[in-house]
Amino acid sequence: MITQIFAAVALCASVGCSVAAESETTVSAAGVTLKSVSVTFPESDRRFPGGADAKAINSNCLICHSSGMVLYQPRLSPTTWGEEVAKMRKTYGAPVPDESVAAIVDYLSGLDPQD
Repeated sequence: MITQIFAAVALCASVGCSVAAESETTVSAAGVTLKSVSVTFPESDRRFPGGADAKAINSNCLICHSSGMVLYQPRLSPTTWGEEVAKMRKTYGAPVPDESVAAIVDYLSGLDPQD
């Protein structure tokens, strides 16, 4: 847990985000105190290409991933992309609604990997 906190702070510092403790909540247990903070990350205007076909992926996946990172992934089958999207939702808690999953998988499985 502490490693995750330090990793989040290091990531935040490396991308130039700001941290504010406006309405701070503090929780203590077993000698550990956690304080909630508000984090503002820099925004990017880079989106997935494809207009309306990219709406679901732009609306859901850019929360955690840059389009550049995803566009350089190897070509994967719809089944494999479906498993990846399921992992993002179940393991990492990605807030992707059920009705967006098929559109995201279709978009990703139709990509031509960038060089």
